[in-house]
Amino acid sequence: MFEITRQFFFDAAHYMPHMQEGHTYRQVHGHSFRVQVSLRGVPSPGTGWVMDFAALDAILDEVRGELDHRLLNEISGLATPTLENICLWLRQRLADQLPGLARITVARDSIGQSCTLTCAPEN
Repeated sequence: MFEITRQFFFDAAHYMPHMQEGHTYRQVHGHSFRVQVSLRGVPSPGTGWVMDFAALDAILDEVRGELDHRLLNEISGLATPTLENICLWLRQRLADQLPGLARITVARDSIGQSCTLTCAPEN
């Protein structure tokens, strides 16, 4: 069993509507995000790959385009865009296209924060 990982980056704004008035996080603010997506599987006998990285890149580029330079709160399913909810949104968005989805990590490296969602084998 192998695990392959690809990462991408995006910049976006968000706010936390559940925070009390005057709290810093309630205001619109932005971050640079790093996303790592890992797939687990057995390499294909024909190619020797778990998945072609070019095919994986095409899928992840589409998702990145949905997030990059956006207000995350306006994206369906991300009304409260915590790291945890971004991970869940990504799993929902990617699971059907990526058999073997094993793990999703969303990080804000500049402030030393990350969240990892371990996906069940059946996603």
